Amino acid sequence: MKITDKIGIIGFGNMGSAIIKGLTETESVYPENITLSDKEKNKTLDFLRNYPLINFSSNTENAKNSKYLIIAVKPHQYNSVLNEIKEFINENTVIISIAAGITISDLKYVLGNSVKTVRTMPNTPAMINEGMTAVSFDVNITDSERDTVLNIFNSIGKTEVFEEKFMDFIPALSGSSPAYVFMMIEAMADAAVLSGISRDKAYKMAAQSILGAAKLFLNSGKHPGELKDMVCSPGGTTIEAVSVLEENGFRSSVIKAMNACSEKAVKMSKNK
Repeated sequence: MKITDKIGIIGFGNMGSAIIKGLTETESVYPENITLSDKEKNKTLDFLRNYPLINFSSNTENAKNSKYLIIAVKPHQYNSVLNEIKEFINENTVIISIAAGITISDLKYVLGNSVKTVRTMPNTPAMINEGMTAVSFDVNITDSERDTVLNIFNSIGKTEVFEEKFMDFIPALSGSSPAYVFMMIEAMADAAVLSGISRDKAYKMAAQSILGAAKLFLNSGKHPGELKDMVCSPGGTTIEAVSVLEENGFRSSVIKAMNACSEKAVKMSKNK
């Protein structure tokens, strides 16, 4: 069902532009019901030439006229933006945070306890509508508002709902994890180049293999260990590679990296 409420986005960065692309390309909302505001007016208007029905406005007008207001600025800019708009929102406005470390309590501290708030954590594959967004809802959110928020973020990929206590681990699990995958693609390609394969073909082969493996896992319903075992023939090449990965702490390195990422997210949240 198409969203008929007005959606405002404050901040024109990778995620703000991704949400606009997702909402319009999936026809989840009427484009004239979207308003974008950003301090870099010329850059924003240049982007909006491809979306002529979308409105450009000031932060305050955006806040005044939007039912759902997505704050898509950097974490250190949140207090400034929230203080700028707090007099222009009403009891029906739903404020949506997309920044790591910005909690529901942070939003309410500036905007007031009665303000409806949602904490989300999308990731960069949202730029191609393949994002993964974790969502945590304030108790003031109604069922219909909850459905609309999920529809907004489903337009850029998939969503999962979490209790807020888990949100500091989400950057490690999905927010930052594309970087781990990019490193793996680069390492696989480097090994291929070492063997004489051209880099462009190596990147393509590595990336498509990872994409295919992820889709196979999601569609099969099988445990990842079972799928791994299907590739590992006795005495074969794959089990030889797996043995070397285990010997060099592949799994433990991933776990340690994710724990470090999570600890950093907690520190960021405490040190705002």
